[in-house]
Amino acid sequence: MLKVAMDVIKNAYSPYSKIKIGAAVLTEHNHIFSGCNIENASYGATVCAERVALWKAVSSGEKKVKEILVLTDSNRIAWPPCGLCRQVMSEFAIEEMKVHLVNTSLTQKQSLFFKDLFPYKLSLDLFKTE
Repeated sequence: MLKVAMDVIKNAYSPYSKIKIGAAVLTEHNHIFSGCNIENASYGATVCAERVALWKAVSSGEKKVKEILVLTDSNRIAWPPCGLCRQVMSEFAIEEMKVHLVNTSLTQKQSLFFKDLFPYKLSLDLFKTE
């Protein structure tokens, strides 16, 4: 997953923040999908690497994600997913999904369970009527 994220981070388009992010998701069928952040002058049109990778997986028929790796080109920190990405991740995460946060210099690495990163989420269960 790290190699896939290292390859795709080169394609990030981030002229505004100057921060490049790459992501790789591992599905329940052991397929890996990648994505990079793509910024826009209309900042609300910006899309994060995590969502690009997830949407590629889902549009290829994969709906369960076992792991996600988020790679940032910052030497200072390993960048965590934003709130919107966390909500999207919650839709497709298996119960014990792992999240790996890494920077490109590999000086910052953290792995945790998604449920610890995002314990409360909107879910299909909330929309069910009795």
